[in-house]
Amino acid sequence: MSIKRIALLGSTGSIGRQTLDVVERNPGRFEVEVLTAYNNTELLIAQARKFQPNMVVIGNDAKYQEVREALSDEPVKVFAGAGAIGEAVVLESVDMVVTAMVGYSGLLPTLRAVEAGKDIALANKETLVVAGEMITRLAREKGVDLLPVDSEHSAIFQCLAGELMNPAEKILLTCSGGPFRGKTASQLARVTPADALAHPNWDMGAKITIDSATLMNKGFEMIEAHWLFGLPPAAIEVVVHPQSIIHSMVQFRDGSVKAQLGPPDMRMPILYALGWPERIANDFPRLDFSQLAALTFEKPDRENFRNLDLAFEAIHQGGNLPCALNAANEIAVSAFLAEKISFPAIPEIITQILEKTSFVKNPGLEELILTNDETRNRTELLIKTGKFAKY
Repeated sequence: MSIKRIALLGSTGSIGRQTLDVVERNPGRFEVEVLTAYNNTELLIAQARKFQPNMVVIGNDAKYQEVREALSDEPVKVFAGAGAIGEAVVLESVDMVVTAMVGYSGLLPTLRAVEAGKDIALANKETLVVAGEMITRLAREKGVDLLPVDSEHSAIFQCLAGELMNPAEKILLTCSGGPFRGKTASQLARVTPADALAHPNWDMGAKITIDSATLMNKGFEMIEAHWLFGLPPAAIEVVVHPQSIIHSMVQFRDGSVKAQLGPPDMRMPILYALGWPERIANDFPRLDFSQLAALTFEKPDRENFRNLDLAFEAIHQGGNLPCALNAANEIAVSAFLAEKISFPAIPEIITQILEKTSFVKNPGLEELILTNDETRNRTELLIKTGKFAKY
């Protein structure tokens, strides 16, 4: 059995830390070849000492000296900057790239890795939101496996296993509903970043947790599912399932529905992606059905959580609009976390930005980069001027 050598992009984030836990629990199966982080030098240094990668990259150039000096007694190469991350993923010694970076920053390294023919364990959904057509087409050309790490997409992937001759009729994408499920518009106007960061089921980073609270995360996952599994957005239904036990379902043309169940533990889909096509034995917690009082389902509240429909509208129009959607959302979420805007202002700001975005039907990489940069600038200016509904 050969050891799979991994480049882990975003090792200090939630998915990155859990990936390293999976690696540690499976000696002889996986090795860490590359670790990257943007700013968390203390944890990156500790991870490098423990896992002894060939290379570490700190994305923030200003932190390079600190990391290099701290690891001067270790046989670990130290580099800095976005360019170095792009170089790391194409190393011949790397078998798989785990893209656990958050947001738009994951796009270019993922693109480089696919171009180099590296299999991808994809935890950075924004890559497919921004450039799904480009990434999936290139993956097919290069014979690269795009293995989903998100629990929902891993569930869909598992449900489709063995169904090569039976195309899916519908994807049922489950959603916890976030911390504000059932709240009214007036209640949402008073929520704080601390309230929004208190997710009921999952331990995630700040940006993804806010996206979960606004339902933008589920909108992004719908777009990701569209590109990964080839179904039109109209065949992807979002279903609120507060218990987070059923991670998603697939309906087939005979009316049968397959579901994948498991505890809300991200290490399980991470291990499935790293070990695919094998299911690797582990000691993670198992479901105890005698303790499950009920599994409930409901429709999402599209009136008070408008980001979900914004995502459907963006992918329906296509072109560069999903890229603009992601850029506007990243800036708006940052502003909310900094307490510069209210929670309901997030979809209002995104709506105004999308309405004024110059549409490009078939964008290349340069057009996507330009859309991203221009959208961020326009969103920051809109927030600064305050010319949006304040609630």
